[in-house]
Amino acid sequence: MKNIRNISRYLLIPGLVMALSLPLIAQGPPPPPPNGHGASGNQPPSGGNAPIGNGIFILMAAGALWGAGKTYLNRNKQEEGL
Repeated sequence: MKNIRNISRYLLIPGLVMALSLPLIAQGPPPPPPNGHGASGNQPPSGGNAPIGNGIFILMAAGALWGAGKTYLNRNKQEEGL
């Protein structure tokens, strides 16, 4: 009987936390579309057009440098072990 009480305590507390937190993650309705949207065709989204080409190049270069450094260190460790 004592084991059942311990198990129910371990299930009750997380269950209450999840049940009480559900209203916190609820979302309201989306905002209305801007004026003129759909009247004579859809308008392009506002904002955007961020240049991501340079960011991708920087990430690829950083990955290549990291990989080259790891390869260099591994080769040095293998040569020292021989």
